Amino acid sequence: MLLAIDTSTQFTGVLLWKNGAPERSLCWRSGRNATASLIPAVQRLLQEAGGRASDLHGVAVALGPGGFSALRVGMSAAKGFALALNIPIVGVSTLEAEAYPYANLGTPICPLIGVGRREVAWACYQGGVDGWRQTGPEEITTPDSLPELIPPGSLLCGEGLAANESLLREALGTRAILMEYPGPYQRLWALARLASERMEGGLAGDPAALQPLYLRRPSITPPNPPRKIKP
Repeated sequence: MLLAIDTSTQFTGVLLWKNGAPERSLCWRSGRNATASLIPAVQRLLQEAGGRASDLHGVAVALGPGGFSALRVGMSAAKGFALALNIPIVGVSTLEAEAYPYANLGTPICPLIGVGRREVAWACYQGGVDGWRQTGPEEITTPDSLPELIPPGSLLCGEGLAANESLLREALGTRAILMEYPGPYQRLWALARLASERMEGGLAGDPAALQPLYLRRPSITPPNPPRKIKP
């Protein structure tokens, strides 16, 4: 079985992938409590599936972009499983996982994820005769700047679309298709499927080298240097 872990947004999810299909999954709104809830959720998932951690043959993790602390929780857990069980690990961009369910539509797909400060992370992907590919880098922008950046005829999707749907629908009109957000399970499914395919193709990563995709520095600022106080 493959274990997929996603802690990149306000929703946390874990999924077991077996024989090319999802076996069991759990998704919940974790807020700032992903650390306390993640490992018990994995244990529950394995128990419900009648398996143990030793039955895992690989682990997938959503790389982000997303919350700084939340991404570290998921990455640490995934690396822990990979190293302890000596199994391969695959990281997948959270934006790619949001876009992948629409891969067969043959149109540019632009997933959005909210990253705070009234900004969204986005990228562009497309499927077709040349296969599934990323056509533009992950970037952060304000929602009102997005209409000038996306390719004509794009499909917009992802968790970050809901909060900005009215603005984007008015600005884009018929120049883009806006998809209703189906919930976190679809992204979790895509994460597991993409990771499974890459693992089968020998594209597993190095646990020591795998890093989250933050796109921005954490908001914590370094302390001021010490100053000498005059008597």
